[in-house]
Amino acid sequence: MRIRALTVRIFRQFIRDKRTLALLFAAPLFILTLVYFVFGGGGTVPKIGAVGLPESLVQSLSVSKADIVPYESADEARRALDRRELDAVLSLSAGKPALLLEGSDPSRSRAVLLAFAAIRGPAAESQVQPEVTYLHGKAGMSSFDSFGPVMIGFFSFFFVFLLAGVAFLRERTTGTMERLMATPIRRYEIVLGYLSGFGLFAIVQAALIAVFAVYVLGMYMTGSIWLILLINLLLTLTALTLGTLLSAFASSEFQIIQFVPLVIVPQAFFSGLFPLDGMSPWLHKLTYLMPLYYGGDALRDIMIRGAGFGGIAVDVAVLLGLSLLFAMLNVVALKKQRAI
Repeated sequence: MRIRALTVRIFRQFIRDKRTLALLFAAPLFILTLVYFVFGGGGTVPKIGAVGLPESLVQSLSVSKADIVPYESADEARRALDRRELDAVLSLSAGKPALLLEGSDPSRSRAVLLAFAAIRGPAAESQVQPEVTYLHGKAGMSSFDSFGPVMIGFFSFFFVFLLAGVAFLRERTTGTMERLMATPIRRYEIVLGYLSGFGLFAIVQAALIAVFAVYVLGMYMTGSIWLILLINLLLTLTALTLGTLLSAFASSEFQIIQFVPLVIVPQAFFSGLFPLDGMSPWLHKLTYLMPLYYGGDALRDIMIRGAGFGGIAVDVAVLLGLSLLFAMLNVVALKKQRAI
């Protein structure tokens, strides 16, 4: 009888908690669907720019499942490679093939090399090993060097999001927020005060992760450490404002955790940790809604491509804009506490 009573109580508790039911049943289906779209497409097809190549070699590359894009001049192809529209540029140098790889993604570089190695034909040009050079990165760059910059941003974002959400919720559930709202303090002052207090620890954490990855783990690095710290700071600021915002819609720490599969997991898929080539174009557009996409893109540009501030200005502007947007929404969310 007591076991049945306890079972009934737990059952009723779950039935009343619609958010827990959604986490239990809908969230796994949502994540599996994302996995299907991300990994269910075709394999990587390298895109190679061809400059002044014999027709026989171009046809052989096309047969080897490479997407060949002809260019009139080497400068035009080089600019396309620098814009990441190509994975490599193949041209002739002193009558021999010269292969210039974009190099920032080792998996795509391997796909290009495999496509070239798969060429079979009677043409003499196809039997000559190309001279391989790299626009970014290096020949021995590991996959960790490629997705490591995104991991730096992901960990900074994830842990600060949890810290902000749980800590701000605790301020509400313990009555601290209620007592604070009873004073003449303004809503924006409350938001700025909490962001400043939590932000100090978030900044230290972001700096620690970045410095450890670069100087202790020896992650591939060609850009400025100060730009890495700037992007990490903006990512943590975005996570901080988003975490405090979502905490307004939670009544317990467990409900904060429920936001993880809805907020953090999709960002991991769209951040650049996984190849998105096989994804449908309409779904790929969701990347532009993810703060981690801009953070990961900027960190890769800095660490692997050696970009300066001009190369990451758009990412900086978007992350700063998202932080300000979430901060203003925090001010609006405090209206349900007390109108000031």
